[in-house]
Amino acid sequence: MSRIVILVIDGFGVGAMPDAAVSRPGDAAADTLGHLLDDHRAATGRRLPLPVLEAFGLGLVHPHPDLASTPSLPVAGGRAELGYPGADTYAGHQTMVGADFSRVAVARLADHLGEVAAALRASGRRTELLAGRPLLVVGGGILVHDNLEADPGVNWNVSGLLEDSPFTEILDIARVVRSVAPVARVIAVGGRADGPLDTFVRDGDLGTVGLDTPACGFYRNGGLAVQHLGAPLDHSRRLPELAAGAGVPVTLVGKAADVLACDAALCCPAVGTTEVLGLTFDAVRRAPDTALIVSNVQETDLAGHQQDAPRYADVLRQADAGLGRLLGLLSSPGDRLIVTGDHGNDPVIGHAHHTREYVPVLIHRLEARGFDRLPTARTLADVGATAAAALGLRAAELGKGTPLLRPVGGSAGVPR
Repeated sequence: MSRIVILVIDGFGVGAMPDAAVSRPGDAAADTLGHLLDDHRAATGRRLPLPVLEAFGLGLVHPHPDLASTPSLPVAGGRAELGYPGADTYAGHQTMVGADFSRVAVARLADHLGEVAAALRASGRRTELLAGRPLLVVGGGILVHDNLEADPGVNWNVSGLLEDSPFTEILDIARVVRSVAPVARVIAVGGRADGPLDTFVRDGDLGTVGLDTPACGFYRNGGLAVQHLGAPLDHSRRLPELAAGAGVPVTLVGKAADVLACDAALCCPAVGTTEVLGLTFDAVRRAPDTALIVSNVQETDLAGHQQDAPRYADVLRQADAGLGRLLGLLSSPGDRLIVTGDHGNDPVIGHAHHTREYVPVLIHRLEARGFDRLPTARTLADVGATAAAALGLRAAELGKGTPLLRPVGGSAGVPR
């Protein structure tokens, strides 16, 4: 009997991976957590208090003068490589639940304009280039463009103003684009901007062109609507479907509900941290003795995109307090609270992109004693495999991943 809660702190990196500088040389210095702590100290003269994460052993996973180095909870902790190219929420979450995303397609929209425009025209929609640039305007106002927040060529976006077009229309256009797109993700985005969207179009890295989503105001003006349309996957080999197929109730909260869309799961989408944590608490309270809950705290990632370190720090403190409340709800020896990230998003790096960083893997389990240091995982898929094993499922049935902890009676040499 195990209730497994995976809490993803979106954009929570703990230092650059060796290949972080491939797309952007400056990212070799990326360190979301370290720079966040340094910025808070410089701005306030005080350390950023993260008592629960410190009790989880965050200061051992990422040594820093402002983090306690002695864990006080029964936790297994380490860090993980991402296990997929670039630094992307969709690929990160899919990898985390066991999908093999090591070979996502990378392509600029410019290289596929003809087939995308043809598909949109076949659906009865008018398309045109924006001032001759490799970016499509559909129906006079909705933009189809390269995503400038992820690594170049990983994702495409379909963006529109909600006062001009209902989100259903933006999403329908995104579905047409998805039908011919070779990239990992097509993202439908509707929001309220500070002005016409074409005034926020800019050149990105490696020949990409797109909407500067953070600058246009979508993230700060309220009413944001987002849906992620991913590349075809073998859903039968992902953790939510594997668990649901074994009769385990599955709940997806926050951004996880959109990114991991699973027909068999109870999906509770939300963006605000207070709402996400509240939905997560409710899911744990309602859960039977065996259940899987995957939740995403998104506002850390949004703060990283905005290069707003104080906001990131505030959201991280909310998440830390929420972890403390969650611990009070998980009381059975088989319960697990797993805290991790999906990539980095350094709020002081000087650009609005994700950063390719290691992420923490902190696993609370009541039946253990003290802190067990885990080796660096080669892929986030090991998180999903660990959750599967704790639920009594065969982790080998996932597309990818090896458990970081062995169940009772498992092989020697691996912490329980």
